[in-house]
Amino acid sequence: MTATHDRTATHDRGTQPRPVTENPAATDLFRSAFRRHAAGVAVITAHGARPAGLTATSLASVAAEPPLLSFGIGTGSSSWPVFADAEHVGVHILDERQRELAATFARRGADRFAPPTRWRRGPYGVPVLEGVQAWLVCRVAARIPAGDHRLVLAEVLTGGAGGVLAGDAEGWDADGSGRPLLYHQGRFTALRD
Repeated sequence: MTATHDRTATHDRGTQPRPVTENPAATDLFRSAFRRHAAGVAVITAHGARPAGLTATSLASVAAEPPLLSFGIGTGSSSWPVFADAEHVGVHILDERQRELAATFARRGADRFAPPTRWRRGPYGVPVLEGVQAWLVCRVAARIPAGDHRLVLAEVLTGGAGGVLAGDAEGWDADGSGRPLLYHQGRFTALRD
């Protein structure tokens, strides 16, 4: 293998580049630093031959016009085959009372869509979870290779709050008064006053 100036390595036969870590301790340092970084918790869903979903702390807003967001997904994830082909995804913002829902979608081998998970098929066939702070249905715009993950870039098409469609003034939580679920120091937690 040969290292190049862009910090990737390629096999002599010209296969796909893969990241090179100059310092093996960097991975441990990275994990330790991000354990200290509190992040909001979302569940991302998609539908293919079966519904799939995962808990994500990598959700980020990207642009307001057009409305774009991003999230990361590991290519070794059991959900990746569905997300790799999905044209649309659902993004669900969880509140502080939904630790068990977050844990269910984070657990390997769990039947994530079995009771007590409450969901319905939403716009574009995307599984929409009920009772969440807010949900968005998005069109996948790109899947960008990033190490052992893909960064998914998606454009928001529609959404709602608490299972209510946007545009229903009585159901939309426009002021965002709910308290979010957070992930910090390896566990789910909530904001403190």
